[in-house]
Amino acid sequence: MQRAELVTYLDQYLRIGEIKDYGPQGLQIEGRDEIRSIVATVDAQMPCVEAALSRNADLLLVHHGIFWGPPQRIAGSFGALVRTYIGADLNLYAAHLALDAHPEVGNNVELARRLGLTVEGMFAPVNGAPIGVLASAPHGMKFDYLVDRYQQNVGTARLVQAQGPRISHKIGIISGAGAREIPLAAALGCDTFLTGETSHAEYYAAQNAGINVIYGGHYDTETVGVQALGAHLRDRFGLAFEFVNLPTGL
Repeated sequence: MQRAELVTYLDQYLRIGEIKDYGPQGLQIEGRDEIRSIVATVDAQMPCVEAALSRNADLLLVHHGIFWGPPQRIAGSFGALVRTYIGADLNLYAAHLALDAHPEVGNNVELARRLGLTVEGMFAPVNGAPIGVLASAPHGMKFDYLVDRYQQNVGTARLVQAQGPRISHKIGIISGAGAREIPLAAALGCDTFLTGETSHAEYYAAQNAGINVIYGGHYDTETVGVQALGAHLRDRFGLAFEFVNLPTGL
């Protein structure tokens, strides 16, 4: 498959041009023209590049790309990273907020699916695009069972605050660093919240809200979107696809 065709499809499917992010998304580094094999990782740093090259990938698909904020000098460790991509003729495609927000393969809808929940709507806009999911357990789900489902289907829960009702009915989900939206989730009627990481202050905000919270780890909560997107591309275009798990422990 030609790179240009795949990039055009991804840009449209993910609405890359419509969702304002913290840096340029989509094709961040242009490599070889022909795409036969895709490797996905959460990040785009050197271990991820090495994993892609060891599997003869033509394109590395990531959630966290390499461009954030103001332009960086192509020097030092960042320069070495960029030169590795270019020297290997490896394409890099990144989808950050666009993947969080996606209604079919996004991190948050995929987390809801893996937990056996029903997506009811979106909330928590970032730069104008709602990225969080409001989900329900139609007949209620024991909070302890919800934690178990997370650990069986996603990863290890880093911290659990069981200070809401024993039975979860309405669950807010924001992968990664979403703990700041706990008060909003509670105000929208959520009794339970799933996100990646927290801080000392947000720990008490959750207590004050009287809401159950699962902190699943920033990395783990953002593994599911690239897996779902890569599987979608494999099934639609017949491309080889592999997700490589390179956990940070965070």
